Amino acid sequence: MSQLPAPAALPLRIIASGACLPRLRVPSQHFDQRWNKPDGWVERHSGVASRGHAAADERASWMGAQAARQALQQAGLATTDIDCIISACGVMEQAIPCQAVLVQRALGLGDSGVPSFDVNATCLGFVVALEMAGSLLALGRYRRVLIVCSDIPSAGLDPDDPLTAPLFGDGAVAMLVERAGDGQASALLATRLRTYGDGAELCQVPTCGTGMRLFDDVDAYRAAHHFQMQGKALYREAARRLPGFLQDLLDSAGTSLAVCDVIVPHQASGQALDHLQRVLGLPPQRLVRILREHGNQLAASLPMALHHALIDGRLPRGGQALLIGTGAGLALGGAVLRY
Repeated sequence: MSQLPAPAALPLRIIASGACLPRLRVPSQHFDQRWNKPDGWVERHSGVASRGHAAADERASWMGAQAARQALQQAGLATTDIDCIISACGVMEQAIPCQAVLVQRALGLGDSGVPSFDVNATCLGFVVALEMAGSLLALGRYRRVLIVCSDIPSAGLDPDDPLTAPLFGDGAVAMLVERAGDGQASALLATRLRTYGDGAELCQVPTCGTGMRLFDDVDAYRAAHHFQMQGKALYREAARRLPGFLQDLLDSAGTSLAVCDVIVPHQASGQALDHLQRVLGLPPQRLVRILREHGNQLAASLPMALHHALIDGRLPRGGQALLIGTGAGLALGGAVLRY
């Protein structure tokens, strides 16, 4: 791959964030009992103490709209102040229309004509949406963009798989962004996305598209409907590629790890977070970890961690954050953000 010159920073400013979690909390003891394990076994192996599981009436678009309303309230804005909606979910609520359309309708904007579309880079969707929003704002296409990441991974998990069933949780996050004004230091300093399609089968859901057709083989379709992950191989590949990718990202932003107030990772797994902290030599307070309370929330995972860093003050206005993660593909992605 040819090395492209680092693009200029985008004048992007996060003005508010919101989140929505399901009513039902599922503790890890539920899985201990299901699999006849000693108390605490699942939490030790997954790194997750509890996670949210959405009920039938808590659809992804509904949760996304709830998160958006919270962000709007925080910003003192109305739904009519939104110029564009970008949904960056990992798994859509339905095949068509796109999830942004459903979020738009859930917000009461179904007759508004507000442009609404999806981007899908699985767990890295927020990074891609952030860059896209920043570019559109810099071009003057919109004044204010709503980014929504809402995922319900519990709907596609094999309940008998001890690797995936206890790892994932449901949730939604919304970020309101606008172009940073004159005199405001907020900016998207750099973004990077690297995709290695040879790892496409390491993390996949083979159904729900056109590759497998329900009536060609109903039993095969049913068997392939659950989320599939080759955890050890995925971890090895990501760990091998991460150091070089991370250095490239920091170099393109013209910064260093020491300057970043917080490191906000995708909450892939306890093992992945431990590896990141060890490789980077980070003190615990600089790495935002919410896996224990939320699980891996797919595309909502990284922005949920950023949301927590904002609301608890770990990322102050003017501070700098490194966003980093992996996704199905295999893909590595990240961004350096001056808040």
